[in-house]
Amino acid sequence: MALSWTRELDEYPVGGQRRKFLFMAVLASLICSYEAAIAPAVPLLLPDLHMDLVTYGLITASALVVGALAGMVAGPLSDKLGRVRILIPLMGLTSILAFTMTLVDTPTHLVIVRCVLALVEGMAITTTAPLVRDYSPRMGRAQAFGFWAWGPVGANFISAGIASLTLPMFNNAWQSQFIIIGTLSLIASVVIALNIADLSPRLRAEVLETEKVVIENAEGAPPAKFSTLLTNPMVWAHVIGISAFLLLYLTVTGFGQLIITTTFHKSAAEASFIMAMFWVLNLTTLFLAGRWSDTLQLRRIFSLVFSVLSLVVMIYFATLLGDPNTSTVTLAITGAILGGAMGAAYSPWMANYSENSEDLDPRLQGLTWGIFYLVVRLASVALTIIAPIIVKQTGSWQTWIIVCVVGVAVFIVLMPFYKGPWTRAQLAATQAPVGDISSREDPVVTKR
Repeated sequence: MALSWTRELDEYPVGGQRRKFLFMAVLASLICSYEAAIAPAVPLLLPDLHMDLVTYGLITASALVVGALAGMVAGPLSDKLGRVRILIPLMGLTSILAFTMTLVDTPTHLVIVRCVLALVEGMAITTTAPLVRDYSPRMGRAQAFGFWAWGPVGANFISAGIASLTLPMFNNAWQSQFIIIGTLSLIASVVIALNIADLSPRLRAEVLETEKVVIENAEGAPPAKFSTLLTNPMVWAHVIGISAFLLLYLTVTGFGQLIITTTFHKSAAEASFIMAMFWVLNLTTLFLAGRWSDTLQLRRIFSLVFSVLSLVVMIYFATLLGDPNTSTVTLAITGAILGGAMGAAYSPWMANYSENSEDLDPRLQGLTWGIFYLVVRLASVALTIIAPIIVKQTGSWQTWIIVCVVGVAVFIVLMPFYKGPWTRAQLAATQAPVGDISSREDPVVTKR
């Protein structure tokens, strides 16, 4: 009998079984992201290794380049071989590699460990987004991707929360965090391996409206071509726009605690608490906005409204960076509102991107998210190199946050290039008659 993590389903799971597989995919995203978490340890790691911010930025950039290229390889590979066959062994290996962080005592050791970890983690996590798509029909797509984003976002929240609680217990030893990360991740990896399965290539070629209603089936069509996505301007508008939008998210992921401790003179535990407030509202709105978006079957209007709100709050935060006496309460409230607004814009966008790509070819979801990871991580590379230089020259994070504001504006400008209705009236006008949508039992499945 094949091991559970190599199972391949030839019938689409429904009800509780589908939700179980979807939950495992979300949990895998969380664990892969948590395995690579480092932000809570940075304020303690830098002085311990006698390393300045620019050096740390270059090390992080190196790891991000490795992860970006690894993801671009793993995405298309998951379209060919299946998601789970790649995910499970690499996720277990990443959890073991997390323990090696405790052996780091020089910047050279750090760059080696982070690059190896990024290689394995980058390949593993790239398979999780297409896996979530596989188990989420369009009527629940934004909610599903909202939960999926709980992986990268939840990892930051959990790592910040655990650090604020445990660092004082271990005399602020940053190594303690990687022992905790490795232990929890290894346990979770075993649980996921025993409770997940792949869809067959035939099922992955389908586009589902609901669990039982198929609106397109690409099986039997000419072989999928990478150029279908790589030469499409809409795809690049999506990934460039979201990379610009996520500049602040990427900044606080890598430097959040450091910004708080150096600008506002807060302790490491206080900084982790403030960041936890950002993440908890982000997690909440990822789901709530996704659910609302699925109910209305609208994507772009949510991304537009909440990205504008993000822009306004981000400008206010930039002004706070000019006042080092800003209270912890003010920073926590501002961060929570900002995190909430960004989450509400993000989950509908993920559904929009996945569905726009499905409309081009549903067999290329691995490549779809491989492109996403490549561009977003290259944006992270630019950030980790440029941001520390700007901070060093200006003596403040304020200028860089203004750059992040411009990034959100770019996302808003590119939004008209995405596909999908803005209103319910437009949605009704684009829907096909009932006869044009086939159930899974129908012999012919047509595209809406």
